[in-house]
Amino acid sequence: MSESRTTPDAPADVTAIIDCGYATWARDDVDDALRARFAGDRIPVTGVRHVRVWGLQVDDERELPGRERTQIPDEEIWEVNLVSADGSHYEVDSRLLKPAP
Repeated sequence: MSESRTTPDAPADVTAIIDCGYATWARDDVDDALRARFAGDRIPVTGVRHVRVWGLQVDDERELPGRERTQIPDEEIWEVNLVSADGSHYEVDSRLLKPAP
């Protein structure tokens, strides 16, 4: 990759993907149609993006009877921008990837 660490507070596994510049699938349960769009073992990485999904707090028991206070926590997601075999770009959750060998 042309840039080194784009986000210094990225988790170690995301930082390893950034440093390598290539990723591969970390799990076997990735959809076959998605997997088929990319090179076998070394998928080029063009960037990483940090996304924060804001949680929710509901304090109205009329909306959720019996659950006066319901809270859904915030979620931190790291999206890795991958280049497919045809040159298209896809953002993929970093939890599906690991650095390529």
